[in-house]
Amino acid sequence: ELDAMSKRYVVLRVCRIFRIIRIFKFVRHSQDLILIVRVLIHAKKELGLLVILLGIFTITFGSIMYYVEHEVNPQFNSIMQGCWWSIVTITTVGYGEVVPSTPGGKFVGSVVLTLGIVFLALPM
Repeated sequence: ELDAMSKRYVVLRVCRIFRIIRIFKFVRHSQDLILIVRVLIHAKKELGLLVILLGIFTITFGSIMYYVEHEVNPQFNSIMQGCWWSIVTITTVGYGEVVPSTPGGKFVGSVVLTLGIVFLALPM
C-alpha cells in the first residue's frame, strides 16, 4: 500500500516540476525579462570573472583564516568553515555566527571586509 502511495506522489512531483518549468515561458512575453536575459548574455565574461575572483578570494582568505584562528577559536574547525566565513564576509552579509577572536584574525577579517566592499563595487 505504501508503494502505491509513493507512486502517486512521484506523479504529483513530476507535475509540480512541469508547473515550475511553465514559468520560464513567460520570459517570451515580457519585454523586461527579455532585456534582463540579454544583459546577462552580454555580460557573461564579466560575470564569469566575478565568479572566478570570488572563488579565489574565498579559498585564499578562508584558508588564511583557518590557519590564523583554528588553534584558539573552535568555530574555525576546518578550511571549509573558514571559506563559509569568507563568503559571508566578502558578500557583506555578516551573519555573525562565526567571528574571529585573535588580533590576527580580526586584522584578516578587516582586510577581507574591505576587499569585499571594493570587489563588489568594482565596475567590470
